[in-house]
Amino acid sequence: FGDRRVNDLPPKDRDIAMVFENYALYPHKTVFENMANALRLHGTAMPEIRDRVSKAAKLLQIDHLLERKPQELSGGQKQRVAIGRAIVRKPQVFLFDEPIAHLDAKLRAHMRGELKHLQRDLGTTTIYVTHDQLEALSMADRIAVMNDGILQQFGTPAEIYDRPANEGVASFVGEPPMNFLDATVDRDGSRPMVRHGALVMPFDPAAAAAAKNGVRLGIRPEDVRVTLAVPAGPAPGWAACSIFAVEPIGGDTLVDVKLGEARVLAKTKADFTGRIGDACWIAFETSKLHAFDAADGRALPRSAGWAPSQAAVAANQFA
Repeated sequence: FGDRRVNDLPPKDRDIAMVFENYALYPHKTVFENMANALRLHGTAMPEIRDRVSKAAKLLQIDHLLERKPQELSGGQKQRVAIGRAIVRKPQVFLFDEPIAHLDAKLRAHMRGELKHLQRDLGTTTIYVTHDQLEALSMADRIAVMNDGILQQFGTPAEIYDRPANEGVASFVGEPPMNFLDATVDRDGSRPMVRHGALVMPFDPAAAAAAKNGVRLGIRPEDVRVTLAVPAGPAPGWAACSIFAVEPIGGDTLVDVKLGEARVLAKTKADFTGRIGDACWIAFETSKLHAFDAADGRALPRSAGWAPSQAAVAANQFA
C-alpha cells in the first residue's frame, strides 16, 4: 500500500480494516466496547480510545447508542457500529464486503449516500465488493467488473456504462438491463448497414470491418423509441412490433415489445397509452448502439467521431 509491499506481512501488520456483511459484532459488548476493541488490543491508551470512539460515533450519528448492546440496535445501527469499529483504527485501506446487502431497499439507498459521504470525509482508500451494479455505479470512483475470478473491465462508472468491454459487462451494468439482438451486416451502396429482421440501421464502419463472426447488437431501454402512431412514408429505421407488456414505474413506463421472435424493452414517458396486444413501431437511437462479436462477446471497435448520416439520423428520430 503506497510504497510498501504487504504480500508477506502478517495480516495484523497490513493496516487494513474490514467491514463484514454480517456485522460480526460481539453480542456481549456494548457499542463503545465493540468500537474500542481493536484499539485496546493494540495497547492504545484509554483517553485516546475514548476520543477516537467519540469522534467516530458522532460522525456516524450513533453517539447516543454507545451504552447499548447489539441486540438493542436496528440493522442500520449495527452496520454503523461495524463501520465505526473500522474507522477508529485509522487504517490505510478499508475493505467492505457487501456491507449493506441484507438491509431493506430504503435503508440501502440511505446507507449508499452515508458511505460515499463518509469516504470523502475520511479520504481513506476503500475497496467495496458488491453484486449490486447500482451500488457500484452510484458509489465508485473506479469499478473493476469480475466474472469467475477474471477481471473483465476496469474504469470509471461512465466508461463501464457507456463503453462496456464485452457483452457480459454490458448485460450486468444497467437497470433495466440492455437489450441484445442477433444481427447481420450488409452494405447499402458504400455505407455499412446492420439488420435484424425488418429493423435496418446505419452501422459504424470500424465495427462492420471487425465483425467477422456475426454481430450481437446491444441497446439500452432508454435509447429505444416506441410510438403507437404509424410513421409517415416508408419509415426507414423503424420496425413494426406488438406490445407484449406495459409496466408503469412511476415517472416512466417500461414497454416490452415483440420484434419478430425477439423481445425488446423500451423505457418511455409515464403517459404512454399503449396496451398489451396493440401494434406499435420502434426505432433505436443509432448513436447509442453497441456492437459485440457474436462468437466471443467482445465489444467491436468504434470509429473516432463516427455518426450516422444526417438522412439516417432524421429517419431514426421519434416523430
